[in-house]
Amino acid sequence: MKNQILKYSCFVVVVLFSVLAIGQQKYITHPVKEGETLYSIAKRYRVTPYAILQQNKEIKNSEEIKPNTILVIPVGGVVVKEEPQDEVAEEQIEPIGFQRHRVRKKETLFSLTQKYEVTEEQIKRYNTDLYSEQLKKGMVLQIPKYPEVLVEEEKDIEFEMYNVQPKETRWSIANKYGITIDSLLFFNPDLPKNTSYLAVGQELKLPRPKGDSLDEQKVVLYESYTVPKAIGIFRISQNYGIPVDSVIKLNPEINEIGGLKEGMVLRLPKQKPQNEVVNTENYIFYQVRPKQNIFRLTQNLKISRDSLFALNPELENGLKAGMVLKLPKNKIEVLEVKNSLVLDKINLVDSINIENRPKVVFLLPFRLDRIDFKDSERTEAQIKRLSGVKYAAGLYTGALVALDSIKKLGLSVDVEVYDTERNLETLKMTLSQNSLMGADAVLGPIDPGLLGEVAVQASNYNIPVIAPFAAKSDLSLSNVFFTVPDDETMRQRILSYVQKKRTNENLIIIADGKHQSAKDSILSIFPMARVAKMSEDGSLHLVDFQTMLSEQEENWVFVETNKPNLITSVSSILNASIGPVEEGGDIKVRMFTTDYNSAFEGESVSRPHLSNLQFMFPSSYREQDNDSFVKDYKRKFGYAPDRFAVRGFDLTYDLLLKLAHKKNLFETERIIGRTEYSGYGFDYNNNWTSGFYNQASYLMQYDELRIKQIDTK
Repeated sequence: MKNQILKYSCFVVVVLFSVLAIGQQKYITHPVKEGETLYSIAKRYRVTPYAILQQNKEIKNSEEIKPNTILVIPVGGVVVKEEPQDEVAEEQIEPIGFQRHRVRKKETLFSLTQKYEVTEEQIKRYNTDLYSEQLKKGMVLQIPKYPEVLVEEEKDIEFEMYNVQPKETRWSIANKYGITIDSLLFFNPDLPKNTSYLAVGQELKLPRPKGDSLDEQKVVLYESYTVPKAIGIFRISQNYGIPVDSVIKLNPEINEIGGLKEGMVLRLPKQKPQNEVVNTENYIFYQVRPKQNIFRLTQNLKISRDSLFALNPELENGLKAGMVLKLPKNKIEVLEVKNSLVLDKINLVDSINIENRPKVVFLLPFRLDRIDFKDSERTEAQIKRLSGVKYAAGLYTGALVALDSIKKLGLSVDVEVYDTERNLETLKMTLSQNSLMGADAVLGPIDPGLLGEVAVQASNYNIPVIAPFAAKSDLSLSNVFFTVPDDETMRQRILSYVQKKRTNENLIIIADGKHQSAKDSILSIFPMARVAKMSEDGSLHLVDFQTMLSEQEENWVFVETNKPNLITSVSSILNASIGPVEEGGDIKVRMFTTDYNSAFEGESVSRPHLSNLQFMFPSSYREQDNDSFVKDYKRKFGYAPDRFAVRGFDLTYDLLLKLAHKKNLFETERIIGRTEYSGYGFDYNNNWTSGFYNQASYLMQYDELRIKQIDTK
């Protein structure tokens, strides 16, 4: 009887203690946010991951922790309240600048917070009218821009020296080491800021984990592991190739709960394959922006969640701003990629920071020393006769319209204009009397012989130079933006299109002596193409050429010359070949060139013939009928703009918008893809030592006596 009473008393005591423990145990709910993991939540509430899983039986492992999941958290008698420290800190941070936004139809404050990654309160603080009235279409808002907060890693680090391998970039190396580009630049302050170039063999200082026996392994990623039945810690250490002490160090809850338990979720190192090659040959890269989430990322990058995680297993530990992700190389066809980096689409007009006040210097050959302004007729004759003056006048009048347009957007610009007189000594004297210091960009000069002097002087102040009509230079001018696509870029533009569209067409090449490089380029891609014979005087060997034309397949004929007579002759012969059958013309023919020059616009060349042949060519210029620039130009000057005025507008407007986004053209070009305006497009590729080269071009085609742009998408 006494034994029964004793057992009963013990049972009562155990139950009583259990009830007291339950009474003291506190629980709160926690909605999982994007980027949170089981471990980060456990650390925040000072409990073990195992304890969270015990209270949420429906969740079997850490991988099932998804955004918006509601977790029950045991907090051991002390409710840990979520202090809004980050929000308070954010309120105290001053903006580093502002960008202008004109409210569009159906936009809301919430949509603006998502677009610009700020809070509603931050928008209202700098647009106080919103405290008393609703957001309306047409409102012009000042959107604050805040510095990016870099979160320090929760571990000590030590460094190693890394030698850059062929075809590696800053992006691929950052991905390999699991760090951000900002971190890479911080660890290597000698890296230049105006380029992303890396030389093969160049040494970089890079971090690796520090602490215990994990040091010698290049382990930067972790994965979750659910402990199965009947397995010990020694077996786990063997399976993962790390010592027992490392397993315990990564999972201190093992000691807290008295050893390894079935169902525990451990954090264990995941090693990257040692033989994995990560470079621009097999991947492209993307740098994660602040406040992005996985859903938005997969939509923007056009990739499934599973594929993204398979390529970037570090995402299992959460998405963080600054992470560099790798993507399949074939995504280059559907994403905008520059130097192997996927670019976010940025609307420059909506991203103006009116606090930036760009200063631009124009260096153009107005030849004021040669023009007599007393006689209007003589003045007009001199302007037409003097080389370069027509170019300068067109560029500058177009630039004036661009300055008017940018002023309407609320941006102020400081402008200085100097006449180079096409003379090196005059230019040197001008620059000695008017220092370039403080300028954000130089537009000009036109003359190739003056470009080197301007570029060298501008490089002393890290100032970019915009060359209005240059495609390249014999000098290495790393701060020059060459705005005209070179011959090879234009040639590859049309050849890649033909290669994609060709099935069984009969290819024929007609090339004069000065265009042998074009012929060789075509043959390198189409070795089956037939080359027409040319006579000693440079004319076409007619009989031989006519035998090359096929009656079964369509004939695609490349004409590579700068001789108007040859173009006239060939286009006439080909046009006759496609006439009615009863007149002997039963052949299908199209005409192409990789070098569209002034010879194709000669008076002797028949426009109807070119239209009948659907003549196609690459061009840096696309004709626009009557866009807003043309209207503004006519209103300001009373006549229609020529190509030089269109170029002046496009160059200036593009430059000012980019300087208004970031007051450093080199930095802006790293994150801005292709831009295009009234007639010209700009898509610069940085060659590091020799400058920035424009890759933007169009495919144009004669059609019904008009020239139209071909959609190549």
